[in-house]
Amino acid sequence: MHLKRATKRFAIGSLQDLGKSDFDIPLARAIRQHAFVLHCIGYVLSAACFIAASVAQRAVPQTEASLTSQWHQALSTAQHGDAHQALVLTNRLLAEHPDFVPALKLQAMLLEDSGRPAEAELFYERGLKLAPSDTDLLFKVGVYRLVAGDKDEAIQLLLHHLKLDPKDGDGLYYLAQAYHLTGRDDMAIKAIQDCLKYDADNPSVWQKYGELLCSSGDCEAGIGWLQRAQQSNPNLDRIDFDLGIASMDRMDFQNAEKYSEKAVAMHPNHVEALELLASVDVKLSQWQRAQEVYERVLTLKKDDSDALLGLGHCELELKQYQPAIDTLDRLLQLDPTKMLAHYYLSRAYAGLGNVTEAQHQADLHHKMMEQTSFAPSALGTAEDKAAWNQARQLLAEHREDAAIQLFKKHAQASSATPGHPYFLAGALYLYMGNSTDGVRNLRHALEVEPTVRGAHTYLGIFALQQRKLEEAEKEFNAEIANDPNYQAAVAELGVVRYKQKKWAEAADLLSRSHTRTPALLLTLCDAYFHTDKVKDADLTAEMLAAYAKNDQELMEELRELLNRNQQDELAQRLTGISKP
Repeated sequence: MHLKRATKRFAIGSLQDLGKSDFDIPLARAIRQHAFVLHCIGYVLSAACFIAASVAQRAVPQTEASLTSQWHQALSTAQHGDAHQALVLTNRLLAEHPDFVPALKLQAMLLEDSGRPAEAELFYERGLKLAPSDTDLLFKVGVYRLVAGDKDEAIQLLLHHLKLDPKDGDGLYYLAQAYHLTGRDDMAIKAIQDCLKYDADNPSVWQKYGELLCSSGDCEAGIGWLQRAQQSNPNLDRIDFDLGIASMDRMDFQNAEKYSEKAVAMHPNHVEALELLASVDVKLSQWQRAQEVYERVLTLKKDDSDALLGLGHCELELKQYQPAIDTLDRLLQLDPTKMLAHYYLSRAYAGLGNVTEAQHQADLHHKMMEQTSFAPSALGTAEDKAAWNQARQLLAEHREDAAIQLFKKHAQASSATPGHPYFLAGALYLYMGNSTDGVRNLRHALEVEPTVRGAHTYLGIFALQQRKLEEAEKEFNAEIANDPNYQAAVAELGVVRYKQKKWAEAADLLSRSHTRTPALLLTLCDAYFHTDKVKDADLTAEMLAAYAKNDQELMEELRELLNRNQQDELAQRLTGISKP
């Protein structure tokens, strides 16, 4: 099990999309960085205090001296290197006294050191339930939750830990990592800066600071910290990889090549380092080596979509047209949404002289690019989404005020506007089927902030569900008046026009909204058929099939629509079902 860093997949030819993972440290090593020495942690408190608390919790009829003796015997055995016998002793002790926190801690560490992290985690969690303010257990369980991907829970545990032990550098280090993984780089940087106050001479902290600065866009400052870390300790884990990523972001391809080569030489099976090296080779037009590196990636990660796209690109540039077509077709079978694959296919077919298919792939790529939306989600920022499930539970428990406060807290973190928390609560209520409270909160959001984004749109969607077209149109127009580029409102106004049978206007609005929502694409496809734009309808159908290939109900509706418009061959190709 590894503590993985965030990985942003990269698309060939786009520096902005090139990313990296933050670190890949074996779990036991990651957690031991906390200087978690068993006989030194919370045990500086007297054993008698621990025992008294344990006895008070369970009313155990055993003398303090006997319990202390058993625990010290297990600890001494572990310190003398006999981990197996120490486990036997702690098992025996916990069988009789399952709530004895010092023994749970010792058992967890012994399991961790013996390479059994999943079992260790269970004992740490048991200990934390019994001692919820134990700083070491808060730290340990927080890191384990981070490993498991429960980033928000990890943040809460680490914050609790740091409230009790605010100068703990390791806690701040992992808090920075957790914030980074949730997209809150501003808070991640603050946490790692606080870490520097208490661990100023640690090259690993310098390295992390450099990574976070680069991730936040300040690559000039970031690479300085990374170079400082490397000069202090050239053997830092993944430092060459980090410097390679930073150099790539600065478009310094010569240094990016140098560092990525060193990273691959150090870790030949490190997939992300191989991906970095391949992308650098692409930038330098070193197609043959890039092809070989992508093939290595695919031996380690079979059917990886980014590697297949890169391999297909390399084969194309090397004029291996049929292999490129085969690779890219394989990619699109796995992930039909890869737009760039259609562009490369167009060039490959042109290379073989197949002008018809080359034009079709070019048209499809253009159509998919037209529908690509870069607008922010209607549901808000990453912080809003992180709070979504927690707020939903609060609303289900009729604790609306608590849910609003939760959204307000995240609004402060993300610089959201005053009405945004009420908008989120209203949208969430509608999602849960509670229209009364949903509409009330959306209206209140508009009272607090008349220009709040999204509230008019969700009120319009609700009116549309009630078949109140005029009211829905009014709400969508109000949203567009505040923000002409609010694409969700533009798309939903297109649905209103569609229901009004104003086909041309519906098609224009839905296309202009850049929607990739399958249900809306189906509506757009039908609107194109109604206006006799058969080519646009067919291309939209292909795009819809890419985004909805696992939605059987929608694919059946697409088949019926195509058959109804005499597009039987396309219907069979996209859905695999011939006309009855």
